[in-house]
Amino acid sequence: MLSLIAAAEACSNACQAVKLAAVAALGDAESVAKEVGLELHYGARQAEGQVSLARDLVRRLPSTFEAMRRRALDPYRASKVADQTSVLTDDQAREVDARVAGKIATRDATSVRRLVNRTVARVDPDGYARRCEERKRSRNVQLCHEDEGMATLYAYLPAEIAATIYARVDRVARQLRSRGEERTLDELRADVFSDLCLGVARPVEPPRAEVFVYLDFLTWAGLRSEPAELAGHGPIPAQLAREIAQNATIRRVVTDPMTGTPIDVGRHRYRPPAATKELVQVRDRECRIPGCHRPVQACDLDHVEPWAQGGGTDHGNLCGLCRRDHRLKDEPGWHHRMTDTGVLEITTPAGRTYRGEPEPLITAA
Repeated sequence: MLSLIAAAEACSNACQAVKLAAVAALGDAESVAKEVGLELHYGARQAEGQVSLARDLVRRLPSTFEAMRRRALDPYRASKVADQTSVLTDDQAREVDARVAGKIATRDATSVRRLVNRTVARVDPDGYARRCEERKRSRNVQLCHEDEGMATLYAYLPAEIAATIYARVDRVARQLRSRGEERTLDELRADVFSDLCLGVARPVEPPRAEVFVYLDFLTWAGLRSEPAELAGHGPIPAQLAREIAQNATIRRVVTDPMTGTPIDVGRHRYRPPAATKELVQVRDRECRIPGCHRPVQACDLDHVEPWAQGGGTDHGNLCGLCRRDHRLKDEPGWHHRMTDTGVLEITTPAGRTYRGEPEPLITAA
């Protein structure tokens, strides 16, 4: 059945490529979107989106469009390439397209967006830094009233500030949960967030939240300006990384080895010591299951080979898994294995094997 699903998806991708090529061939007239909408019974916004995607793929992103023609890419993931390159010139967009060619077909949509965004930051570093500064000026808070006595509070904030707020809320909620609370973690996070905003004293002293920023040594030293990475978010400009790395609530991670951090403590302890736990968190950054992007600081550290069956408490046998994927691992038919190169291999009940490994952060100097 999985093979049938994959075959149907491949056929759909090829048909979508034919459709988009035809849409692009209709020309540049403003009425094209209206005609497409009438013919396909699309609303105005959907029709305009299809026309814009078709033109971008055909004229600016030939490698991405070729992946669709080869049935390896669906329109949704292709749209992530188009969206992230929309701010670039045609030549810059083609350069990004060429750089990510061959790397996007096996990634989920979020990973595609991050890869393209990181590549955009390298192709147009000055423009990327300028756009980040411009976005900060649009920060805001919005209140949206919902049904049954509920409402949603949106805060559009710089990534490093939003990540630090969430990390603090999550850590306090988990500390409360460990003390016998009956509320779920989601309920606790909501209550902790509300109490912190309203200035209500909490029975647990809020611990310091940590957010990890990854930048290579030469960028940290100011000798080059490679984009950095904010854990759980994606690329950020080098100058912003250097600035927030000075903040006590932001954890700087230099990606060039500089200290002799212990990495193997054998089997004499079940719980990893602080140095090993920190190393695994720094290495993984997010849940190791493909398609899950929960920051590793909010995940469990799992023994890939169970400790009770001889698995060691060291970086070669530990990986970060979100609570949902951690529980799924114990379901019948699911098996995990860590290779010698640190790749997590996940075998499903259907006998399929998938590989999970952290995305490369920095290209060679």
